[in-house]
Amino acid sequence: MAKVLVVDDEANLRKVLATMLRRTGYDVTVAADGEQGLAEFQKSGADIVVTDLVMPKVGGMEVLRAVNSSNPDVPVIIITAHGTVDSAVEAIKLGAFDYITKPFDQAEIQSVIAKAARTHDIAQRNARVDGRARAAIVGESPQMQEIFKIIEKVADTPSTVLITGESGTGKELIATALHEGSSRRSKPLIRINCAAIPKDLMESELFGYERGAFTGAVTSKPGRFELADGGTLFLDEIAEIPVEMQVKILRALQESEFERVGGIKTTRVDVRLIAATNRDLELEIEAGRFRKDLYYRLAVVPIVLPALRERQSDIPMLTRHFIEKYNRKLNKKIEGITEEALSRLQAYPWPGNIRELENLMERVLLFADGPTIATKDLPDHIRQGAAQAAAPTPGAIAAPTDGAPAETGLKDIVRMKSAELEKDLIAKALEETGGNVTRAARLLQISRKSLQTKMKEFGLRDEGGDE
Repeated sequence: MAKVLVVDDEANLRKVLATMLRRTGYDVTVAADGEQGLAEFQKSGADIVVTDLVMPKVGGMEVLRAVNSSNPDVPVIIITAHGTVDSAVEAIKLGAFDYITKPFDQAEIQSVIAKAARTHDIAQRNARVDGRARAAIVGESPQMQEIFKIIEKVADTPSTVLITGESGTGKELIATALHEGSSRRSKPLIRINCAAIPKDLMESELFGYERGAFTGAVTSKPGRFELADGGTLFLDEIAEIPVEMQVKILRALQESEFERVGGIKTTRVDVRLIAATNRDLELEIEAGRFRKDLYYRLAVVPIVLPALRERQSDIPMLTRHFIEKYNRKLNKKIEGITEEALSRLQAYPWPGNIRELENLMERVLLFADGPTIATKDLPDHIRQGAAQAAAPTPGAIAAPTDGAPAETGLKDIVRMKSAELEKDLIAKALEETGGNVTRAARLLQISRKSLQTKMKEFGLRDEGGDE
């Protein structure tokens, strides 16, 4: 049950909203003004904040800034009178989730709050934090260095970018870096998670609607394309957009124009589009769920984010980063991590990628007793999984000869066994697909480029086509 904080200086409006939302199943807290609302938010928190725009002392814009500053994952919905709609639109550009005009339609506000609840739920499940605080872009590995070069080259261009990669690899951070590195940085970066939008509301969400376009449309409303005019629009989980809607997106990209739902006036915008997905869009095209022409229009600049298991050399740097971050956040004084514990982290496959590593490091710092994180501080599945991957075969550790030290220690064994396992899996995938690199990459759930690099590294086959 989502917790909703309603902030409004009109007692009747507070009562109506609270009653309506409680009947729908929400846990509702009310506040009589912005000052009281912020105090309540700091005390008890909320999953969604609904606030009036114009209030004495502390207004809705100040509530928005304070909530976004302390917890950017909490959607803030603005309630506004018809005369202040422009201010509400400006609030959305500054990070508000949506706005509702007075007098509001109950179906409309229920729809907006339900959408906000879905968005917050996705954010919680993904353990998302503010893009600038995320560390997915931290790395010294060759894969990340190539991505840094791409960002530097294309950030200040109007070209569309398609970011692909598994969940938790940091796609939103890359989008933020592209926007911040462009001349559009002073304009809005509008983010939308397409998985959080019901399919029947997708068109009005993206392109807006005119008054009377459908039941509940009591006033005209701009869509995300309009709100991003002059700036950047980031469409996360773009594979969730219905095929019939993809045609209109393609036209908006090619012609920089569209019509609102229920409207006849053509609106022109200057928007740089960045899209992201954790799905294989080529497979989606084959299945008829994604248009090939839209794919080619989006993938002008493709950026493929590697899974964490493909960039194990970055784990020490990421680990240090998270130790520093959560020392500050949790007021801890952890000095570092032992070599053995770090080897266990590097041997683990990280199915949740950097997001999983960050969540684990926060948990470890919370419960660590000593000044340094040791193997005993790691969860069982990390210790056991790494130990199994690192278990040497008889004779794997070479005995010292002529007084020389052993050739392989624990860290070397972990890397060696991980590489052997990786090579075996790749060889098996190639065998099952008859040597077809594209199909083998899909089977392994990695990019074709990453597979070719690994094949070259392991000497499985010269880099080339799918013969």
